[in-house]
Amino acid sequence: MATKLGQLLVSSGVISEKQLEEALKIQRKSDEKLGQILVTMGAVPDEDTVYEYLGKQLNIAYVKPSDIELNPEIVKLIPLDIAKKFNVIAIGKIKKTLIVALSDPRNIYVLDALKFITGYTIQPVICSESSIQKAIDELYQDKGNLEEIIKDLGEDGLEIIESDQELSDEVDLQSMIEDKPLVRLVDSILSEAINKRASDIHIETYEKKIRVRYRIDGELVEVSQIPFKYRAAIVSRVKIMAELDISERRLPQDGRIKVKLRGRAIDLRLSVLPTIFGEKVVMRILDPQSLMVDLTKLGFPEVALKSFSKAISLPYGMILVTGPTGSGKTTTLYSALKTISTPNVNIMTAEDPVEFNFEGINQVLVKSGIGLTFAASLRSFLRQDPDIIMVGEIRDLETAEIAIRAALTGHLVFSTLHTNDAPSTINRLVDMGIPEYLVASGTRLIMAQRMVRKICTRCKEEVENPEELLSHLDLAEEDLRGRRIYRGRGCATCNKSGYSGRTGIFEVMPVSSRIESMIVARAPEQEIREQAIKEGMMTLRVAAVEKLFNGITSIEEVLAATTV
Repeated sequence: MATKLGQLLVSSGVISEKQLEEALKIQRKSDEKLGQILVTMGAVPDEDTVYEYLGKQLNIAYVKPSDIELNPEIVKLIPLDIAKKFNVIAIGKIKKTLIVALSDPRNIYVLDALKFITGYTIQPVICSESSIQKAIDELYQDKGNLEEIIKDLGEDGLEIIESDQELSDEVDLQSMIEDKPLVRLVDSILSEAINKRASDIHIETYEKKIRVRYRIDGELVEVSQIPFKYRAAIVSRVKIMAELDISERRLPQDGRIKVKLRGRAIDLRLSVLPTIFGEKVVMRILDPQSLMVDLTKLGFPEVALKSFSKAISLPYGMILVTGPTGSGKTTTLYSALKTISTPNVNIMTAEDPVEFNFEGINQVLVKSGIGLTFAASLRSFLRQDPDIIMVGEIRDLETAEIAIRAALTGHLVFSTLHTNDAPSTINRLVDMGIPEYLVASGTRLIMAQRMVRKICTRCKEEVENPEELLSHLDLAEEDLRGRRIYRGRGCATCNKSGYSGRTGIFEVMPVSSRIESMIVARAPEQEIREQAIKEGMMTLRVAAVEKLFNGITSIEEVLAATTV
């Protein structure tokens, strides 16, 4: 079918035979559709042109929703969640026939589902995915939910107790903050964040407003502003959900909220912090469905994955994953543990906090306030007949010493450190007080990692004249020749950001016998790095540039996440 579409475009003079051959060659190496490849190449003006000719090939009418005055009542005959799930929109109705725009009108399953849901006979027409998505966003007004609820709050005239007033009756405040519009507002903030794949929700109080932001793909995005007078009620509502003390506004508080959305349970880790204008709330969303615990899907290059998989299969030794907060270290460790978790091994973890629960793994929540530190947990683990141990983070000499000695006495130990790259981790351990010979003999692999955002596939386009941008990468001219660089234009699907999802970049350094000798001999960090590169280690910058040249991420992401 793809070839037939290509031939139709050639015969119509839209593209040349040479462009078709080049696009087909690219398609054989990727899972992209031919039309998307032609748009990315610049051979076809836009996505709509592809769908127009696809409609001719299938003998199905092509429409563009923006060229039609759509009736909101007809549009909403298809519920919003169904429209989003199937990327469809109703554009017209003739008696008992509903005319529906789809990007793939050959999908019989979708047509049958729409007929069952709406009760109408479905007449499909073809339209580009991005045009349908734009129409959904505009006509269902999904983005305006928070604003509409805020407006309702104002209309109800809810009286809020100000933060500097005495709370004479806690019960009165509780009944007030459980008023329906306020409950809807907080519920909407939570559900919209989950739907947008946010990892964190920030509710921040300033002098004259409350700001709501979501962290999506590692970036904070402002989604709404709420009138300042609701600050106490919103924070108190959240505290009640987390079973915290609503009368305590002077001290930080931590808690958890468990919610259910569309049948799945989601945990929210809550932190409340007093600021000069009120309390700031941050909620970490722990959604099991968003957790990727498959090593093959984290973004490892083939050689790096092979080295890491070999290390986690060893019977003993220490494996360290390093990087800043938010770089995906915990996800990588969870993926490794799930890979090697079998009924015949005893896996124990000490975490602060325990973000996700896994069957078959004994997870301990570290509580430093009562003396249950990482070091104390490790000591107890060694009396529990463990095979594999994970320590959430090595923070001090005591923890480091116990972890190293456990690795040397027949246990496989996983942990994390905050260092910039793999080679510098050795100096960090030595600076903590671990002798070089213990670092060398106990450590089997060190891996540094970062996260970069992936270019949105729906609005992906080639960057024209990228030479100036590429010059910032300090690469040799022959490395840049003929390379294609891409970026996201920004569309409704990716909230105009140009990015959708994230992937990891990894610097995997196995501790070979040669590197062991260099550690014992106190070789400089740069020499160890050069030796690791000779042995096949790909640095963070090189790993990121590889993803750039493969069209996965942008040059801005490479520069933001890595240094030379």
